[in-house]
Amino acid sequence: MLLFWSDIRMLAKLVSSGFLDTAIPFQNCNSFLDKSAVILRSECGDIHNPWRLCTVTQIEELKILMRMFPIWATGIVFFTVCAQNSSMFIEQGMALNNQVGSFKIPPATLSSLDVISIVVWVPIYERFIVPIARRLTGKERGFSELQRMGIGLFVSTIAVAVAALVEIKRLESARSEGLVHQKVPVSMSILWQAPQYLLIGVGEVFTSIGQAEFFYNQSPDSMRSLCSAFALVTVSLGSYLSSFILTLVSYLTTRGEQMGWIPDNLNEGHLDRFFWLIAGLSSLNFLAFVYFAQQYKCKKASVL
Repeated sequence: MLLFWSDIRMLAKLVSSGFLDTAIPFQNCNSFLDKSAVILRSECGDIHNPWRLCTVTQIEELKILMRMFPIWATGIVFFTVCAQNSSMFIEQGMALNNQVGSFKIPPATLSSLDVISIVVWVPIYERFIVPIARRLTGKERGFSELQRMGIGLFVSTIAVAVAALVEIKRLESARSEGLVHQKVPVSMSILWQAPQYLLIGVGEVFTSIGQAEFFYNQSPDSMRSLCSAFALVTVSLGSYLSSFILTLVSYLTTRGEQMGWIPDNLNEGHLDRFFWLIAGLSSLNFLAFVYFAQQYKCKKASVL
């Protein structure tokens, strides 16, 4: 459907009054885009350039994507936190005592706790948390997609803060044992890392699944598959952002022949500061998510 500018104004009144039923409700936000559906008098005719003239449906779909973009962007920092599972958490574990009884636990294997946490928490969420939340909120699913994502973002921030506290305790052990200038593990058990891995798993249960539901339900009907796939891009971008932050921190903290936060011998470094940096970034990301989530107006998901 192509309209003149006056027709677009009339369309908004008709939709808001209930006289006109449309597949995508007319949205008053980003109204400057509505001009893309205006036919100039010099362009009147049967043939129009699709790159200069859009239908009302195309414009409303673009508005939906623009509203979803800030929510999508907050997922990048979340997966930056998750990327620590396979990077700095393992580096931290290599500086801890991995002897548990008669077994030696490779630091990288602790990342399996993330998967175990997900497997355990999914049924707990469905059988216990959702019924309780349903009674409290009156919502069929207990939490909305945005609420679920927000809980996951908050838990992931707590996870990396716990990692920072563990590192502070490890550095204290290194100093008390006189191992600061020796590249050897401290006597502190590697099992102290278990809470941070488990919390990351809890965060993924809430955020990852909530994100998948959000992008499927809130995206335009004709773009559901594309938006669901686009949501997965945050996983790779989170890993890239983690690598960029690590590279930037290493560069800035090693200038002037300084040891830096993350030297080869972690007993001489300050890995805890790196974790606090990630925790601070995640906290700001959580606050940004809360702001945009409050501004976001959900559309009614159609059932196919």
